[in-house]
Amino acid sequence: MTIRVVVVEDSPTMRAILMARLSEEPDIKVVATAANAAEGRELIRQFDPDVVTLDIEMPGMNGLDFLDKIMALRPTPVIIISGATQEGAATTAEALARGAVACYAKAQDGSAFKDSRLADMIREAAQVRFQRPAPGAARAPAPAPAAPAPSNVTAMPKRTAPPSLVAIGSSTGGVEALHAVLSAFPANCPPTVIVQHVNARFAPSIAQSLDQACPPRVLIAEPDMPLRPGHVYLAPGDDRHLTVSGSANGYHARLRAGQPISGHLPSVDALFLSVAEKVGAAAAGILLTGMGSDGAQGLLAMHRAGALTIAQDEATCTVFGMPRAAIALGAAGIIAPLNSIPSQLFRMAA
Repeated sequence: MTIRVVVVEDSPTMRAILMARLSEEPDIKVVATAANAAEGRELIRQFDPDVVTLDIEMPGMNGLDFLDKIMALRPTPVIIISGATQEGAATTAEALARGAVACYAKAQDGSAFKDSRLADMIREAAQVRFQRPAPGAARAPAPAPAAPAPSNVTAMPKRTAPPSLVAIGSSTGGVEALHAVLSAFPANCPPTVIVQHVNARFAPSIAQSLDQACPPRVLIAEPDMPLRPGHVYLAPGDDRHLTVSGSANGYHARLRAGQPISGHLPSVDALFLSVAEKVGAAAAGILLTGMGSDGAQGLLAMHRAGALTIAQDEATCTVFGMPRAAIALGAAGIIAPLNSIPSQLFRMAA
């Protein structure tokens, strides 16, 4: 199957470089290019592409406003092509929170397109299937802690104490999902550690975006950083695994170099396996939307250690790969829609 792509990029040079690079891929075809949002909107309507690449920094209608229109009128997998500036990284983090499925950091000379990362992102994005909402549809609010579990949530016995630590893994579509989950966390939540598959350039801006939108404090994990209640720690990305060390007297973040695990560095499996070993039954693990199977084996280890384990359900996932793999292993004690995950987590500790 040929993946049909519309490129929206204001720079003629970058458009030419992108077209030349993607034309080398036998399964990818650039069906049209646009210099601005107005052209892009017409071309998306005309060609109905599988994937859109979007330059977020454009004259006229900016990329964020255009992304909102795409997701509202014709939901399509969008990959953000971002510059190297701090402002570009912050805008990209906002785009990921609004529904873009991935981000690619470009070099100004175009050299960043010489590897296969963008083509691989396009292949992953082409597997995303958005459900177009019915007119007037809105997300249902998370159920109150005292309410019975919804029928599409698997149930398990109540825990008698809140988790000592929460570990979360996510990938494609994960930044948007993290906003939904963490915005419902209390300000005094248990220490929470997250591996989100993302380029390290964007991790600080994603942490800042989450920090501004969510009650707990959100920051980038640092080596040997104490993990404190009311704080959420995001893996810095790319070159180090985030794991947990310590004991019930106090847990710490550990960052270590190494080889990819389950194809990723940092890896959700690496985080979950360390939590299963160091925290055990006192922990909770949450596996959100994402391509592949990273996190499935780690969530199974947490489940076997007695931890509370939750997987996002298929209907609310951007990509059901990672949760599906965990569910197939029997690793998920609860399978829940995205908006119910926080209430399920804290209901079990009520």
